[in-house]
Amino acid sequence: MQEKGTISIHTENIFPIIKKFLYSDHEIFLRELVSNAVDAVQKIKRLAALGQYSGALGEPMVDVSFDTEKKTITIADNGIGMTAEEIKKYINQIAFSGATEFVEKFKDSKDANELIGKFGLGFYSAFMVADHVEIDTLSYQEGAQPAHWNCDGSTEFEINEGTRTERGTTITLHVNADCEEFLDKYKLQEILDKYCKFLPIPVRFGTKSSFDYAQDDTAEVEGEDEKKPERKEIQVDNIVNNTHPIWTKAPADLKDDDYLNFYRELYPMGEDPLFWIHLNVDYPFNLTGVLYFPKVKNDIEIQRNKIKLFSRQVFITDDVKDIVPEFLMLMHGVIDSPDIPLNVSRSFLQADSNVKKINSYISRKVADKLAELFKNDRKGFEEKWPDIGIFVKYGMISEEKFYDKAKDFALLTNTKQENYTLAEYREKVAPLQTDKNGNVVYIYANDVAKQDSFIQSANRKGYDVMVMNSILDSHFIQNMERKLEKTQMKRVDADVVDKLIEKDEKIESVLSEAETKEVKEIFEKAISRPNMKVEIEGLSTDEVPVTVTMDEFMRRMKDMSAMGGGMSFYGAIPDSYKVAINGNHKLVGKILKAGKEQQTQLAKQAFDLAMLSQGLLTGPELTEFVNRSIALI
Repeated sequence: MQEKGTISIHTENIFPIIKKFLYSDHEIFLRELVSNAVDAVQKIKRLAALGQYSGALGEPMVDVSFDTEKKTITIADNGIGMTAEEIKKYINQIAFSGATEFVEKFKDSKDANELIGKFGLGFYSAFMVADHVEIDTLSYQEGAQPAHWNCDGSTEFEINEGTRTERGTTITLHVNADCEEFLDKYKLQEILDKYCKFLPIPVRFGTKSSFDYAQDDTAEVEGEDEKKPERKEIQVDNIVNNTHPIWTKAPADLKDDDYLNFYRELYPMGEDPLFWIHLNVDYPFNLTGVLYFPKVKNDIEIQRNKIKLFSRQVFITDDVKDIVPEFLMLMHGVIDSPDIPLNVSRSFLQADSNVKKINSYISRKVADKLAELFKNDRKGFEEKWPDIGIFVKYGMISEEKFYDKAKDFALLTNTKQENYTLAEYREKVAPLQTDKNGNVVYIYANDVAKQDSFIQSANRKGYDVMVMNSILDSHFIQNMERKLEKTQMKRVDADVVDKLIEKDEKIESVLSEAETKEVKEIFEKAISRPNMKVEIEGLSTDEVPVTVTMDEFMRRMKDMSAMGGGMSFYGAIPDSYKVAINGNHKLVGKILKAGKEQQTQLAKQAFDLAMLSQGLLTGPELTEFVNRSIALI
């Protein structure tokens, strides 16, 4: 039997198209061919289960091997195999996929649609690395003859009688000179680890294939004219994949150690996760997976792109931003959906209705899990809050539906390390922190150590101070103001404490109008900075004599600019500060009684102390302050 023909395609040559357009990464060839082999083995298992095949199944297996001398890579299976007619139908007619006919034939079976042989364009990815490809195959069908297909990278092929004696298919790639990097054991191992680590059929990797029958290595059998092929000596390494990863199992069958061990398998260098969510849905789309909440470091970019997307246990990508909500990109784990094709495009993900449903489902599941944890173990939830707070805040900022659920378990933490839900916190602070216009003022600190004097001043008035020091809090603060009715946010050092919350009561200054004017002139002369506006305030006698503040609006613009929040143009505006002089402090009285030279020196010293407390005193000014302090002592 020998036949020659032309591959049925609608272009002069499919191979440049495959190399240039269909596949962006050459290593994909191994994923495609191994996936095909796995599908072929699954098909024969399914046929046997349906009573359509009564022969011996043997141990289901896919073998990947390479030969550096012959410059070949071989992918072999003991699956369903093909006849010569099927090769012509499935391989030579590129637009046709063997899966269509197979699934149609067995569509009444419960899970036939899970079997999607990818013979077709996936097979032709072989020509990304090879200029010559051979197929040796023997169909499971009774009386089938082995077939050998040969193609040199043009549109012409040959089909001859093959020599294979056992059911299955062997694909041999003769690697071209440009791709000899793939003839390296460690390179192939790396690709298998990436794409085939969790395939449902065992994949064995080594230097020779157990299903590799040489057409030239034959032996005479006494009394017979024909030569029979002999099996090559097997030299293989261990199985490279875990065929039953935890996302394929029922949660009831798994223990905490199973989830932790799987996490360590995925991220061997990472810390153990805080907790996890097992996803399992079959309507209106199919999805399984496990998502972990890691301990988030301050650099969130390092944490991203740690979710792996699979289709029927075949790795597709770790760029899942259209499938997973943006705020959950910090999570780790796996998602597996047969509704997403292997060679998925960005435009497909953005347009596909199932992807949109998956996105919403994951967001809802995460919200439900967090609500459950909060309800069942609030203490444990509060202990985890420093790590999970960033997820929750990110979600509340970016997704309306998530906000609606999260507002009941999101926590606000104060400087005393007490935690409150949004509703609880409003109830706590409203009595003392409501201004004359009926707005509840939430006071926050973003650097507790640096802002300690301001926090103590607020506490003396009975005010509570929240800690808002995560990298998202500048956005979260503005989001809370938009969402919470009649609510204002002010940083604890945005003004002197008596003016943080505007009320009808006012402390009068003990200074006369003339004294007020004189004090202002003394400090303006001592400070001599155009961006420092001096104001004389009537404050409590136990408050510091000089306070340097930047108003809330200006600070927010600076914070947003630092976050890269599209506010970089504010960087051109010079910093503007308010210098509040406490007219009721006894130091001010002392300054008024001093001589001209000492007035300037004392005013400068008091101002520099205020600057020092804000971390604003540096360079020559700091040196001058130190020298002046020594002289005063």
